[in-house]
Amino acid sequence: MYYDGHVHTPFCPHGSKDTLEMYIERAISLGIKGITFTEHAPLPKTFTDPAPTKDSAMLYDQLGSYFEQIKELKKFYEKEIEIYTGLEVDFIDGYEDETGQLLKEVWPELDDAILSVHFLQIQENYYCMDYDENVFKEMINKTGTLSALYSLYFETVKKSIVHSFGKFQPKRIGHITLAKKFQTLFPAEFSIEKEIDEVLTAVSERSLTLDYNGAGAVKPYCLEPYPSNWIVKEAQKRKIPLVYGSDAHSAKGLGQGFHQLVPSAALTSPLLLNRAE
Repeated sequence: MYYDGHVHTPFCPHGSKDTLEMYIERAISLGIKGITFTEHAPLPKTFTDPAPTKDSAMLYDQLGSYFEQIKELKKFYEKEIEIYTGLEVDFIDGYEDETGQLLKEVWPELDDAILSVHFLQIQENYYCMDYDENVFKEMINKTGTLSALYSLYFETVKKSIVHSFGKFQPKRIGHITLAKKFQTLFPAEFSIEKEIDEVLTAVSERSLTLDYNGAGAVKPYCLEPYPSNWIVKEAQKRKIPLVYGSDAHSAKGLGQGFHQLVPSAALTSPLLLNRAE
């Protein structure tokens, strides 16, 4: 029995149309103890979605329906599975104030929240770094080298960790090695140990948790969870809590990558330390 703390929904414009009930029934069939629905939170109103298909996140006017549907299903399935209401919130460098306002607004509805980096600013433009390999290649060209792009990504992740949203602080940091999504196409011939040490130090100092994300293991150009095994072991040495997340965008995606996790990894409930004190 385990928790899946990172699950998307039919409210995701780049996901499937599988219903919330389909996700829940699938989770029950897998013996999952509890799930957090963590749909992509609406992007800041003054931010233009840089994804070519403009489908990175749910729309602002969908929030009410999203929260209400989950609330109803919590009651219906309360004897079978634990269901938590969450969001995956984007940390976008330069848009912290608007993100903070959104967190303040939705906070009464949330049991759980993940703070993730998907968008990077290169020169005057933002890019959705995990959109596809072509966008990623363009980002390498814009930054000059793969090493420079990795450095920018990890620097932004560190900013997301050390930035304070006060009492509306998400307590889990999403897929900290998302930059490796296309690693078999663009292999890194350099060390990221320094960057990872700085990220883990910041996570530990702020008493945050890490999203141990199985989606990378099924991505054809990644083939390992986010983060990598050696990083998980370093996190364990620092006693950083790990929360498994499938990052499922369809019901069949629940549990993905779970069997590729470090066998000794001590996984915890999504609700541990997830809210500000």
